[in-house]
Amino acid sequence: MDPDLEAVRLITSSSGFFSPAEVDMACELVSERLQRGLDSGYLFLFAETGGRTVGFSCFGPIACTESSFDLYWIAVLDEFRGLGLGRELLRGTESRIWLAGGRRVYVDTASKPQYRPTRDFYERNGYRAEARLCDFYLKGDDKIIYSKELDPARIDISPEPSDAA
Repeated sequence: MDPDLEAVRLITSSSGFFSPAEVDMACELVSERLQRGLDSGYLFLFAETGGRTVGFSCFGPIACTESSFDLYWIAVLDEFRGLGLGRELLRGTESRIWLAGGRRVYVDTASKPQYRPTRDFYERNGYRAEARLCDFYLKGDDKIIYSKELDPARIDISPEPSDAA
């Protein structure tokens, strides 16, 4: 099994947030990227510490838009949560989106109480709720869509080595 695929499975499974189907979906995005490369439309950024992959983000341009990107996933291995790695992944992701011509980022999350920390995370990092789709995931679990207009004065837009796979 590919090391990136193994890492994504471990990270998403460790959180307790994602169902087995959601974990499989995250792994499918990695597989799609490995098979199709940039044509997949999925970009990944991995966070490592001590040679161990402990977090990742998955993002990509939104088809038929001029400069909008989706942030599909951002996750950190449970034992490393709360140490600022999610924020660093988000900053790195926003930087790469900016360098790729992206100017607005969209991210979806759920309204269930367990996702309150996730919503707080996005709000602390300058995202605002744009829309709420009632009962989207299931009865009583709405989809909340956040967005952020990227401001080059507030992100690190210096070129870095091409480590977004």
